[in-house]
Amino acid sequence: MDRLAIAAAILVVVLVVAFLIRRRPAAAPPRDVYPVPRQLDRADFPRPDAPWLVALFSSTTCDSCGALPPKLVALVSRAVAPCEVEASARGDLHRRYEISAIPMTVVADADGVVRRAFVGAFTATDLWAAVAEVRAPGSSPEPTIGEVR
Repeated sequence: MDRLAIAAAILVVVLVVAFLIRRRPAAAPPRDVYPVPRQLDRADFPRPDAPWLVALFSSTTCDSCGALPPKLVALVSRAVAPCEVEASARGDLHRRYEISAIPMTVVADADGVVRRAFVGAFTATDLWAAVAEVRAPGSSPEPTIGEVR
């Protein structure tokens, strides 16, 4: 009889614990560790009339930033206005857009809506594919590369 009472008590404790665990609220969804701006004012950047902007937020103290500006040069065209926004020269823009990680590269349309972004270093191929995809959907073998979620 004692064993039956002990087993019943253990069962009750297990059921209470299970009930309490199920009632706990779910964990909050994960936040972006380094949030990407969703909207830019195109007047803050060179060639605001170009249909596309590729802005590289960088710093002279960033080791991985040095190799990135040459990857932007190949994008220069009537339709695409690439630029580097270096922190010591344009700290105002870094603060305005709350850039908390560098390098950060964003691809924005004519209205300043950020369509693609890379936090950290990127390959030229990935950047070019992201720009190609926003300009002509379906043109990239990786249509979601750099997608802003």
